[in-house]
Amino acid sequence: MIAIPISGHAQLQLSGSQAARFTDNAARTAANENSDLESRTSLTAGYETDPGKCSARFSGTISYSIWLNNSFDNETRGNMNLDSECELATGFYWELDNNLREVRQDLTQSDTPTNRTRKNVFSTGPRYVWRLGSTDSIAFSTRYENTEFEEPEQTDSDRIVSSIAWSHLFSQTLSGGLTTSYSIADLDTGAEVSVRTAQATFNKQWATTTVSGALGVSEIETRQAGRSQTSDGIVAEVDLTRELNPSTNWYLRGARELTDRSSSFDIRFEEFEFNLSESITVQTTTVSTGINKSFSDRGSLNINIFATQADFLETNQLEERAGLDLGYSRPITSRVSGDTLIGYRYQAFEEDNSDDEAINLQFGLNYLASRDLSISARVGHEQKTSDVLSREYTEFWAQVGVEYRFR
Repeated sequence: MIAIPISGHAQLQLSGSQAARFTDNAARTAANENSDLESRTSLTAGYETDPGKCSARFSGTISYSIWLNNSFDNETRGNMNLDSECELATGFYWELDNNLREVRQDLTQSDTPTNRTRKNVFSTGPRYVWRLGSTDSIAFSTRYENTEFEEPEQTDSDRIVSSIAWSHLFSQTLSGGLTTSYSIADLDTGAEVSVRTAQATFNKQWATTTVSGALGVSEIETRQAGRSQTSDGIVAEVDLTRELNPSTNWYLRGARELTDRSSSFDIRFEEFEFNLSESITVQTTTVSTGINKSFSDRGSLNINIFATQADFLETNQLEERAGLDLGYSRPITSRVSGDTLIGYRYQAFEEDNSDDEAINLQFGLNYLASRDLSISARVGHEQKTSDVLSREYTEFWAQVGVEYRFR
């Protein structure tokens, strides 16, 4: 249980849903496909405090799934985001965050319940901002971070991250600075991973564009059973958004980092996935770009393109992924709306020199029965091809659901 700081009047949203999903290939196998019906009951909550000395934002869903033909065990699933902080004194803050996600264990295998595990990252610690004047400040931060996986064979860790950052305001629209950080993680396997990083940072704003980022160097060292391995490299991060016109936004986001697979990198950059069957330390690279557009008929178009690379340093194995998501939705009547999603995924694994490709299509209708009650229906198709025939599959599915907003 986590205590959430409360300031003023909290804004709470709560809804429940029930969905039934039929699939003709529940295990997503190349042969001996089995049909099944999944019944899922979910509860979703959202929470945000009013501005004040303490602030918190929370969103989460917990659900319980039952499989009619016992393709998988009945299970509880969940995801959660909590970001909170309190200003205990002038310039002195205490932060507390928690992120819960379901992640794939082996990226070469299909995304099924038997290949998923829950990953929970909890972090907390103080931050002090020392104002040196109207244009300069120094921030000191120390955080404790704990990562736990549901499956016992996965590597849990305890981590301490400390940083010092100097920031200078060059103008009303331009700021920059220097940041140094040091982290040390103790893994439950007995290994110890330390990372040292130094970066130059910047933030620039124009009338329709905002860009921020960092560029520097990093060194990672792994110690286990009396052996030590050290790697270093250039690290960077960029986040750019631009308003092309009043109804269209374009974004570009990327990062390169030296880390280990129990870190929160995959939570901060959701396009990236760790392969939990590989070695501990990883050089991660991810870049994504896309467009969000609104139309006069209240329709919307969302396009996202991404590419990621994971270089596992102990084994020198390389994994690459790329993908495209194209989504379109629009109202059909005052109560009915429709949506379409097209997705493409490409994966390359150096270890066995294999490539995978997957494409999925889905179409949905949503009916707003009342202000609080909605009904939905969806159909979809997914097909995966691979150099390894056992990884191929084809799946057709259909789903109906009902959702009620309590508040």
